[in-house]
Amino acid sequence: MRNLSKLIFQRAVVVSLAILMQIAFFVVGLHYLREYYRWINVAIGVLSWVLVVAIITGQGNPSYKIAWIVPILALPVFGLVIYLLFGGNRTSSIENRRMRVISAATTRQLQQDADVLRELESRGDCAFNHARYLFHASGYPIYRNTRTVYFPDGETCFARMLEELEKAERYIFLEFFIIEPGQMWDAILDILRRKAENGVDVRVLYDDFGCIKRLPMRYAAKLAESGIRAHAFNPYLPVLSGRLNNRDHRKLMIIDGETAFTGGINLADEYINRVSPFGHWKDCGILVQGEAAWPMTVMFLSFWDYVDRTQEELAAFRPDFPESVGGESGFVQPFADSPIEPEDVGATILREMICGARSRVWIMTPYLILDDTMTSALCVAARRGVDVRIVTPGTPDKWYVHAVTRANYGVLTAAGVRIFEYTPGFVHAKVFLADSRYAVVGTVNLDFRSLYLHFEDAVYLYCTDSLAAVEADFSAVFPRCAEITHAQCSRVGLGQRLLQSLLRLFAPLM
Repeated sequence: MRNLSKLIFQRAVVVSLAILMQIAFFVVGLHYLREYYRWINVAIGVLSWVLVVAIITGQGNPSYKIAWIVPILALPVFGLVIYLLFGGNRTSSIENRRMRVISAATTRQLQQDADVLRELESRGDCAFNHARYLFHASGYPIYRNTRTVYFPDGETCFARMLEELEKAERYIFLEFFIIEPGQMWDAILDILRRKAENGVDVRVLYDDFGCIKRLPMRYAAKLAESGIRAHAFNPYLPVLSGRLNNRDHRKLMIIDGETAFTGGINLADEYINRVSPFGHWKDCGILVQGEAAWPMTVMFLSFWDYVDRTQEELAAFRPDFPESVGGESGFVQPFADSPIEPEDVGATILREMICGARSRVWIMTPYLILDDTMTSALCVAARRGVDVRIVTPGTPDKWYVHAVTRANYGVLTAAGVRIFEYTPGFVHAKVFLADSRYAVVGTVNLDFRSLYLHFEDAVYLYCTDSLAAVEADFSAVFPRCAEITHAQCSRVGLGQRLLQSLLRLFAPLM
């Protein structure tokens, strides 16, 4: 009984129930009005069709549009209310203006070195076009004077994080989707408190929805007592708002502007296998040291200014970089993806890598919820003879999302894409490797929310020394997986096929 009471009065449950009650009020209210006023039926029908036309002619992903059009036309009242509340990105014009001002300041701090771009162009392959696209679409240049280290699991990445945090002299910036007290966060927090006491500028951003069951309310105020400036992004409040769609899914650790971490690893114990809710947790991370750590610092500061409603002089945070960090020969390009901007940067660069691949495309992702363009890119690559492999979890963290993931297996395996389920447990890594020359490591999942609705970050790697470790990680993972063949996908009953079709239709809304 005590556990039931605790569950009922959790903030996530209370807020969710309040939102559901508001949705029910609107739906029931409209149904009630339809009973007494016939013109309401006509108005709802006209509004539904106007909305459908607006969706069709507006910008956005076609699969996402179809997933909304079906419920709007099939269930006009319910579909209309849900879309008006949650469809698309609902940031206000004021918020958009604020973000544009911050983006302009960001652009002034990040200029592409023409010599680096010319050297990249002389290589004569896809990387030059990739770099130009990422710079023009997200504003982040490509760099040479940078060292990268790839970590194939959370444990080794965490150990290096602690080592680098101890070296901080000026500032430490953290931005994570999930933070939870435990062995991992407690060890990091101990360093943050000591550093803050010694005058280091320590700041923490965390997503309120991602932490709603993990951190107490007003946790940012608690951190402030230790001299740590903190904010919860986009608080999960009992008020209907389409902004609930837009979460801060980034994972950034910045130290003095010279060292930066990103990847799939959040700051909670399952990411370093201190607890095992879904078997062995397979994750990855990337360390960036040198000039390419600066745009990741700017990435954090621009978002901090957006949340904190301030505007700092970013140049004051820039460190002096040595002429050469040594030991690295490749190119590194961090980039950010924002639902406020019209460009779907993460989705586009991944498609470009898939379409340009000549020999292999290897992917690890916890979720496989694809639109038609991504599905087509993967299938065409496989039909061209490219070795396309995708690693997904063997033990899911969300059964309904895993059902959608498996619903995509049939069409992919029919085209020759090889699917591997990680049998020891859950894959949370987000890593994409093409031709052993290009890779993207970051926070971007192959699902609609990550590709189109969330704030994300990643690092594009071209011919870096760390690519060998990325490839070795894949080679070590494949033998620990069960391959799902097309024959297995074909041996399903009619009912399951229909269910899979429905799941694929509404997958963009999950």
